[in-house]
Amino acid sequence: MMLHKKHIALMLAGALAIVPIAACSTDGGDNKKTDTAANGTDKKKKQEVSITILDRGQVASDEGTYESNRVTKYINEKSGINVKWVPVVRTQSTQKMNTLIAAGEAPDLMWEFGRDYMSTLKDQGAIQPIDDYIEKYSTSYKNYLKAHPELKPYTMFDGKTYIATSARGVDAIANHAMWIRQDWLDKLGLKTPTTMDELMTVMRAFKDKDPDGNGKNDTLGAAFNFNYNGIVQAMFAAHSGLWYLENDKMVKGNFTDRYTDVLSLLKTMFDEGLVDKEYITDKNYQKERQLLVTGKAGVYFSSWNIAAEYRELKQNVPDAKLVPLEPVSTKYGKFGLFQEPPANKLIVFNKNMKDPEAAVKLLDWMIDKNWFDVRFGQEGVHYKLVNGVPQAIDAEKNKKELLYAPEYAVLDQYSPKPEDFAVMAAQDAISQEYAKIQGESLKVAMKNKFRRDIPFNPTFPELSETATAFTPLAEEIETKVITGGNQYNASWGIEQLRKEWKRLGGDNVDKLAQQWYEKNLKGK
Repeated sequence: MMLHKKHIALMLAGALAIVPIAACSTDGGDNKKTDTAANGTDKKKKQEVSITILDRGQVASDEGTYESNRVTKYINEKSGINVKWVPVVRTQSTQKMNTLIAAGEAPDLMWEFGRDYMSTLKDQGAIQPIDDYIEKYSTSYKNYLKAHPELKPYTMFDGKTYIATSARGVDAIANHAMWIRQDWLDKLGLKTPTTMDELMTVMRAFKDKDPDGNGKNDTLGAAFNFNYNGIVQAMFAAHSGLWYLENDKMVKGNFTDRYTDVLSLLKTMFDEGLVDKEYITDKNYQKERQLLVTGKAGVYFSSWNIAAEYRELKQNVPDAKLVPLEPVSTKYGKFGLFQEPPANKLIVFNKNMKDPEAAVKLLDWMIDKNWFDVRFGQEGVHYKLVNGVPQAIDAEKNKKELLYAPEYAVLDQYSPKPEDFAVMAAQDAISQEYAKIQGESLKVAMKNKFRRDIPFNPTFPELSETATAFTPLAEEIETKVITGGNQYNASWGIEQLRKEWKRLGGDNVDKLAQQWYEKNLKGK
């Protein structure tokens, strides 16, 4: 997954204005006696808890850092807890958390979107069950769980609760998406593609027929972000990160016969120059992004909500008409692009945490509607309420002050309706134009069901160990297939993937995965 996964609303939510925090008294004996004499009671020290935060590089320098900014100060002031935020770079989050755990420096609370990773932490003994803590210390979160029984399977391992979470809104279930330059289709007399063959024909035309009319051979069929491979995989129902049921047998996505078609398509797009051939080394996809926003790419494989990219494209190419594109059908049928499971951020408790009561208190505070203030900022400064919907006052101000804020709403319950976006958006022309398109994009992203044969992947130590060893080998093999010209083809790639999996003990993992399915999911 990735993450996927996952997911920023148009509002570019944030936190309320910073409220000054009173200085804490020292713990010295004389001072403590003086305070007691003056006030009649001892000043109680604030409870403390530490928690990870995904660093997406979105905090402007004059906003502070991921450790300290207007959001963190607001949470500390209003929750009554001193919260220490520990940034982990989004693209290296699990590696960073593993390093912190190994060094004995992991925070009290850690979160990610992937249940597989949390299962690994459970198997390693790095986290602990939380049933007793919820029962003893919680009120609001405990009641929330009772009202959302659909979340229970995602929070448990071995009959015990290890994970705290909240339900995703529809905007957070929607994830991957495609976009297309409608103005280029119109200029070249092409219809919107509905099949993979038609999509390839359109991308070839975008590359070869000068759709921007500048007389230069400088356009590409497509650009993309980190969702590129996952989008192609989803259209063939062969997602490498998932397990499928093939005739009631568990098969990992990249060992299905359909995955041959995935590799073949990625190779064709590379060989024909429909995509920029330097993307293999463009690890942060900044060049790919530039291809879109400067008007040089006709299809964009990305996410359903691309507010920042859309704004830049319209500023650079005012006549551009970028619209959502439904996933196209293949010879296997038509499938939706990646959609997230119903559980949102997955929060786990470090086995060595000192104050579980403080952790639960933070969760209770967050779930009790305070997530809204964390996410959307200060009324009258960042938004005004219109029929109960927060409407942005200044899009540029919010982009700077609120872009990073939703990450801190660790128990978020936000779930907008498509028609809300026009209300929420600032009133400038681009914001209003995008809001209407964003609503349509959300509908398109949810229109076709993403194929997910089982609600979540199997989890057991042998799988974790084998997958960890296999992943870099798979990436190397697939890169050879895609970039290796006539020397390597998709069939060779699939053969090599299966060979390496078997060498690493994959046959036993497959057997255990089947047993896991029959024990935990079959017939239930």
